[in-house]
Amino acid sequence: MPATLPPLPTSIVGSLPQPDWLIDRARLAHQFPPRVRAAELWRVAPELLEEAQDDATLLAVRAQELAGLDILTDGEQRRESYSNHFATALDGVDVDTPGSVLNRSGKPIPVPRVVGEVGRPRPIQVRDVEFLRAATDRTVKMTLPGPFTMAQQAQDEHYRDDRALALAYADVVRAEIADLFAAGADVVQLDEPWLQARPEVARRYGAEAVTRAVEGAVGPVHVHVCFGYAAMVADRPEGYSFLPELADTPVHTVSVETAQSHLDPATLRPLRGKGIALGVLDLSTPEVETPEVVADRVRRALDHVDVDRLVLTSDCGLKYLPRESAAGKMRSLALAAELLRAEL
Repeated sequence: MPATLPPLPTSIVGSLPQPDWLIDRARLAHQFPPRVRAAELWRVAPELLEEAQDDATLLAVRAQELAGLDILTDGEQRRESYSNHFATALDGVDVDTPGSVLNRSGKPIPVPRVVGEVGRPRPIQVRDVEFLRAATDRTVKMTLPGPFTMAQQAQDEHYRDDRALALAYADVVRAEIADLFAAGADVVQLDEPWLQARPEVARRYGAEAVTRAVEGAVGPVHVHVCFGYAAMVADRPEGYSFLPELADTPVHTVSVETAQSHLDPATLRPLRGKGIALGVLDLSTPEVETPEVVADRVRRALDHVDVDRLVLTSDCGLKYLPRESAAGKMRSLALAAELLRAEL
């Protein structure tokens, strides 16, 4: 069993840079995160890919341990993007003949077409979490795309009702969450950036879809809401367009970004009673912040959150950073937590 977490435990949102020998990072950096399969990005032959991804996952785990983080992910080394690994493994989805939707930047992108009942033919990420659990004795977190985001990233030709589609995705996510906890996950995180990207739609049924996905979970479920990868979305609004709506959902912790967006921490007050995973690493630059800078970002928020339920984390995934920058930023996060613990 993992050791008891210290106050202000540290983690990353999910992803870490993948090695150049595993994936074509230059090509990855010049296309929007794929929503359909993108096998052409992998540098390793298909028959060797799983073994190579295992090796990269071990490197990601060791990097987090060396940095001193408390809650570890698998670095999402097996994924071309945060969502397509899971979304393209479902029944009822045609990934060979993509559809199209507008992304959060207003550009058309290829997405899965929903042509039948969305279903989960088998557990999708159980082996991933089992591998992660065997690789470390620290607390482990597995990430999944959330149901609202997956529904927004699909062309629906079956349900003809966007709420019904989101709830169908919620059912498969709920089943996956149960299997991930049974397989050894300590925390499961749902990535829901499109709650922020499509707030008008989210207010109609976003909280309902998240609630349906999380209900009955036997462990803590976090929900990450952000403004998109810094490498892809440069402009940050001053505040969230969808956040207080999560207060009445059964999620344990809400993961937000504050570093790059300079978010007013008073924005978090409606979430009192929830855990907050506070994003305090700016991923728009490879420059490594000092622990003092990171600690100051945390101090700004302490009067507005429940400190005993506060997690310190990155704004978003570190996927697009140079590996040395990611390592440095994680170390600064861990050292900032040490500074702050001494002040509590």
